[in-house]
Amino acid sequence: MLTSQRSRNLLLPNSFLPKFRHFPGTQTRPLNTLSSLLNLCTKPRQLTQIHARFILHGLHQNPTVSSKLIDSYATFGLLNLSQQLFNSFSNPNSVLYNAMLRNLAMLGHFERAVLVYREMVEKFIYPDEETFSFVLRSFCCLGDVENGKRVHGCLVKLGLDSCRLVGSALEDFYRKSGGNTGGGLDYWNFFIVKAAQSGNGVESFRLFKRMRLESVELNSVTLLSLLRSSVDLNLLSVGKIVHCLVLVSNLGKDLAVNTALLSMYAKLGALRDAGVLFEKMPERDCVVWNVMISANFRNRRPKDALRMLSCMGRSGIRADLFTALPAISSIAQLKAIEWGKQMHVHVLRNGIDYQVSVHNSLIDMYCECDKLGLARKIFDLVNDKTLVTWSAMIKGYVTHDQFLDALSLFTKMKSDGLKADFITIINILPACVNIGALENVKCLHGYSIKFGLGSLSSLNTALLVSYAKCGCIEMARKLFDEEKINDKDVITWNSMISAYARHGGWKQCFDLYDQMKQSNIIPDQITFLGVITACINSGLVEEGKKVFKEMTESYGCQPNQEHYACMVDLLGRAGHLNEARELVKSMPFEPDARVWGPLLSAFKMTNSETGLAEYAAEKLITMEPKNAGNYILLSNIYAAAGKWDGVAKMRSILRDRGLKKTPGCSWLEINGRVHEFRVADWSHPRSNDIYTILGNLELEIKMLKDKRLENMI
Repeated sequence: MLTSQRSRNLLLPNSFLPKFRHFPGTQTRPLNTLSSLLNLCTKPRQLTQIHARFILHGLHQNPTVSSKLIDSYATFGLLNLSQQLFNSFSNPNSVLYNAMLRNLAMLGHFERAVLVYREMVEKFIYPDEETFSFVLRSFCCLGDVENGKRVHGCLVKLGLDSCRLVGSALEDFYRKSGGNTGGGLDYWNFFIVKAAQSGNGVESFRLFKRMRLESVELNSVTLLSLLRSSVDLNLLSVGKIVHCLVLVSNLGKDLAVNTALLSMYAKLGALRDAGVLFEKMPERDCVVWNVMISANFRNRRPKDALRMLSCMGRSGIRADLFTALPAISSIAQLKAIEWGKQMHVHVLRNGIDYQVSVHNSLIDMYCECDKLGLARKIFDLVNDKTLVTWSAMIKGYVTHDQFLDALSLFTKMKSDGLKADFITIINILPACVNIGALENVKCLHGYSIKFGLGSLSSLNTALLVSYAKCGCIEMARKLFDEEKINDKDVITWNSMISAYARHGGWKQCFDLYDQMKQSNIIPDQITFLGVITACINSGLVEEGKKVFKEMTESYGCQPNQEHYACMVDLLGRAGHLNEARELVKSMPFEPDARVWGPLLSAFKMTNSETGLAEYAAEKLITMEPKNAGNYILLSNIYAAAGKWDGVAKMRSILRDRGLKKTPGCSWLEINGRVHEFRVADWSHPRSNDIYTILGNLELEIKMLKDKRLENMI
């Protein structure tokens, strides 16, 4: 061992000291200034003189300076002086060990390098990434493959095997030692694992083929890498072939292999195969149950996920963090608040709430279950709020139309020093739009540009939609045109088409529709919905019929309730009641309120066929018994037809059931301030002035009408 060779004193000739007379003996120099002199040495004598100066200034026991001296002496080939300096330390640290080991290996003293490594391990000191590569090189040059493999195991245990420098050293070690071992299993596994970890699935299977040609038997490590590559390649058929290899190799009872097989089937969407394998597994730990619960959640099967959770509890397996997250998300999908409360209690009881990700999932779950108060309570209790925490709560407020609360929370988030990401901006934009806060939309747009988020297509699309809904169709088109044609996906095209449809720009809408088809982007259901909406707002009945026919016959896109509702609205507004009625009869599924509503409105506009109007109203009222607008609409139809008994009946129902029509509401932004207006509302501070001007306008309109009547007479 090297410890026996150490001496506490390092002897240097006295002639080293006088060469630096311009350095006063009592002067203290900064450490970095003195150590930088080592890089200027061109001769060994200069180096020893600087070393003497270090001793004079009491720096000779500084590990950082001494490690640089060790490197410098070794550079001049003076490894004996490096060794003496290293031995002068009674208790070297990792910096000194790394320096000594590295230089021994670089100068070909591999046996001595291995001795230093073993001494380090005995003291529970491990080399850094760079030095580990020299350890592997030493064992390789000594032909000690077994100890090299032990070093590999140590690297895996320390988590250093993923480092690029270490990976290259391992690759070099196995390549050079492969000839000595006949290209054994460990040799092939190393390269197969490395290919799988780097995402090169094709290479991992190519290496496996070469391995089999050399008659090398596989093991569980090989199979785990091949299963990972099957998932990366998204090839279920290849995964099933690997499953066959598992059975042939008698590894079907290996828990790690079975778990990897289960994960492969789950990630590739083969839940039936995963279920069969799960039932046949002789052993199931928490990880196995988590794979099945997560798989059911990802495949939109929340009930099955919660069923698996119940079975897991009955089998005596305790849930962990990775059980709770998909379970809470499944409950959110089902909006099952009682299940949610039970899961929340389970999380608290088992101490799983130490992770902020659990709190984030609970906030999202309570928001989905319409329990904003409980969601906000959890939010306020979280000490280390992340951006996801803020975004989840903001999204909950926006989803439940509490736009001012969402904006207030967003402002508080920024005041706390958090920078919004693109997801948070996308979540808050609808709040700005729904209260008509155009200036806020512009601020968020500027923020996204300032922090380099402008290149994200999803954010640009959200901004495009926001500008369009705020009435800035020109700005929306500018954003659309700024995006490269190849970067525009179907969502971007649909957003711009829908924007023009809402603003009555039917010509621009059809132009974009044609450009979209020429760009080889296949229209989807939302595309056709936007184009048909443009036809409604512009009264283009024949064009609407053509698009509806093209949707089914040319693109095989099946219409849903919204498409039929739009077509009924288009035909009804044009007075084509018979066509609208026949279209409703031909629907392959039962019409919902979205279809009956436009049909009932069509009867109101034509003032005819009260019987059919009553039938449509009955359907609509059955589906929406608390919607006062349906009763009022039927009442107006009765009034237009002179059926005052029907009017009285509808008014009586409204009064007895305590139903009131939701008053209309609009927003107007002036000088950055949003003003809210409702029907017959006097809450605005300048209501008197507003109604005075409104009265003057009504008077002017009446006078203009009277003047036109006089001219006609």
